Amino acid sequence: MQTSQVSASSGSNAVNGRTPVPITVAHGDGIGPEIMEASLRVIQAAGAALEIETIEIGEKVYLAGNSAGIAHSAWDSLRKTKVFLKAPITTPQGGGFKSLNVTTRKVLGLYANIRPCISYHPYVSTKHPIMDVVIVRENEEDLYAGIEHQQTDEVVQCLKIISRPGTEKIIRYAFEYAKAYNRKKVTCFTKDNIMKLTDGLFHKMFDEIGLEYPEIEQEHWIVDIGAAKLADTPEIFDVIVMPNLYGDILSDVAAQITGSVGLAGSANIGDGFAMFEAIHGSAPRRAGQNLANPSGLLLGAIQMLVHIGQGDIATKVHNAWLRTLEDGVHTYDIFKEGTSVEKVGTKEFADAIIARLGLVPAKLPAADYSNAKSENFNIKLKARPDQLKELVGVDVFLHVKNRDANVLGEKIKNIKAGNMELNMITNRGVKVYPNGFPETFCTDHWRCRFKSEELRTSTFKDVMSVLDQVYALDLDIIKTENLYTFDGHSAFSAGQGQ
Repeated sequence: MQTSQVSASSGSNAVNGRTPVPITVAHGDGIGPEIMEASLRVIQAAGAALEIETIEIGEKVYLAGNSAGIAHSAWDSLRKTKVFLKAPITTPQGGGFKSLNVTTRKVLGLYANIRPCISYHPYVSTKHPIMDVVIVRENEEDLYAGIEHQQTDEVVQCLKIISRPGTEKIIRYAFEYAKAYNRKKVTCFTKDNIMKLTDGLFHKMFDEIGLEYPEIEQEHWIVDIGAAKLADTPEIFDVIVMPNLYGDILSDVAAQITGSVGLAGSANIGDGFAMFEAIHGSAPRRAGQNLANPSGLLLGAIQMLVHIGQGDIATKVHNAWLRTLEDGVHTYDIFKEGTSVEKVGTKEFADAIIARLGLVPAKLPAADYSNAKSENFNIKLKARPDQLKELVGVDVFLHVKNRDANVLGEKIKNIKAGNMELNMITNRGVKVYPNGFPETFCTDHWRCRFKSEELRTSTFKDVMSVLDQVYALDLDIIKTENLYTFDGHSAFSAGQGQ
């Protein structure tokens, strides 16, 4: 390993009779170094047995020419320790820089993002005194696949990827988490009234897997009204499982309505790897001022201690942190006259927690991880039979600047190949030919669907023939999407208004 990237910060001597567990630590950017120093100081004062390897990630690595924000030698450390405690980083503005969080989660297979969001009323000001919600977010798929293209002068595309195994893993994880922590209900949020195939698959898998957990209450909400209920009456929720984008947005919302997004930690769990962090960003405007609240990262570190089998240390740290909140020792972000007693900086907040190690909260529920196990539940996927897949048509996407759908329709209406013929033309998903409405605004991006009305089987030779005929009309083909049935069921969406 290059010493500029990775260094050992502690040896392997036993700590309190324990063999230290190797972990990788990144101090990050902005407020990252301050909150990481405070968090490590607290958990080590509590007796955490750790063998720490430090890596450099983030802004310096990006600006040194590495568009991923992480050096190869840092990956070596992560693959060796398999446990990553990460402070927030700054991604430089502008194109060409990939999200390190997304990259790390996907490269290491960290498919489950666990974000507990708890109210600490009355010690932290909130409109929701009763709230204890755990958001289980799918971490690898959805729009975060990052597959984007500019297709015409006016239209860009982002592909939403939802897979059956990825969905099965995260939903099983949510139910297993609920079982492990004696949670009573699991709720699923999707938008399957609009995205009937992608979000529809997520909802379908939730209903199917839920049958295996009859002891746990289950419900599904459309994400928009579900989000409204979460913001208004979070006490009705327990564990919520969601696709990636909804989970990212709503876990921040949930954390903020507990009193501060700075109070939320996060675990990212995969098969054999785990990453722990705060959910907030690097806040460069607050860097170096001894102001930042280290609580989010500290709570992530507590999740890490549970994961590596040091639940008793996690219990001690968590209870000391709760007692510190109760005693009114607060950083600026949660300080409130009349509730708080003392406003402190990052270092002093860590000192206050250390001074209370061994104490428990007087009124808030005490933490107890003494019997907790690693949150890697070794999810096993269910074997499923192959489906009969048949080609029945093709969507041909065109770049045509003329905004008159009828002009395009009349030009291609006679194209036929095998069982395929023109079925419709859509613009931004809305059917505009035949029998479209003149009021519908069209851009320069057109989907032309060729298939039989009866979904009769076609061939790839038919697809090629359609493309040849379109090309012969001097039309600009952007992309194609084959249309299939699976076990006789249509596996593509209809046009809006069709």
